[in-house]
Amino acid sequence: MFPGAWNPPTVAHVAMARAALGYAGEVVWVLPRAFPHKAFEGASFDERVEMLCRIARAERGFSVAVSKGGLYFEIADEARLYFGDAPEIALLCGKDAAERIASWDYGTPGVFDAMLDRYPFLVAERAGEFLPAARHAGQVIRLAMGEEFTEVSSTEIRRRIREEVPWHDLVPKAIGDLVEGIYGTRPAGLY
Repeated sequence: MFPGAWNPPTVAHVAMARAALGYAGEVVWVLPRAFPHKAFEGASFDERVEMLCRIARAERGFSVAVSKGGLYFEIADEARLYFGDAPEIALLCGKDAAERIASWDYGTPGVFDAMLDRYPFLVAERAGEFLPAARHAGQVIRLAMGEEFTEVSSTEIRRRIREEVPWHDLVPKAIGDLVEGIYGTRPAGLY
């Protein structure tokens, strides 16, 4: 399960998903209906789904899902209800998301520990390593990312579009025209 805001998806996201296919039979790109840590701004929900669907159609082993919950454990639990007990479910994220998830205030102690006990983490490391607590070291699979992805982010794409500097190399080719139409035609304050 590869949850994200996808505002927009980047070539780094695709590289992460491809790396995860070395450990999983399928990578499901998940778009939550609500985000626990940010407002839903920029591309609409439907536009984000369309971007993800285009990426999934262009790549073997990718699929797309929508979740009600926005927290990783909610997304994984929804997937468990859908898929049943047969497939192992793991969560894919970048180092920055892994750190945010590990330090999130869930309102109840032990939520992160329980999540890692049930669902392994595949963490794409760029700009440093994700170092889990020793008891969870066996539940974290570290995916190496090339240096070329260090500066690639959705925020950077939106910045470049606003400033009218080259950005096309940061998005998957399958969605370049969508990104142009979505972000290139809106006033700067909307993304």
